[in-house]
Amino acid sequence: MPKIVVQVMPKEELLDPQGKAVAGALARLGKGYLSDVRVGKRFEITTDREPSGELMAEITAVSEELLSNGVIEDVISIDVIDDEFDGELDEEDDDERNIPLDEPRSDVDDEQRLSSQQAESNEQGE
Repeated sequence: MPKIVVQVMPKEELLDPQGKAVAGALARLGKGYLSDVRVGKRFEITTDREPSGELMAEITAVSEELLSNGVIEDVISIDVIDDEFDGELDEEDDDERNIPLDEPRSDVDDEQRLSSQQAESNEQGE
């Protein structure tokens, strides 16, 4: 069964408070080189119909009417994904930008996190 992926992002001209919060947290973790974060939504929809122009037009309409708020968000992509893909890439297809995460990882241990939180708390108290 085909899967359709719809991605929705805040409009470029609007402030993204969630993205700003993530960017601030990254800076506090010493990852300030990761900036201009924007947080959006991803919808994965499975269908028993074959992808066609008619189905995609229907998905586009649903995306604009239901999955996004046209005042503050844009539908940035609608893609069909073959659900038979096993997640394995041939060496020639491998791309450094696609890094599989087998399990959640963190470069910051609990002690560093606690120090960061204490420093932030001290700054707010001043």
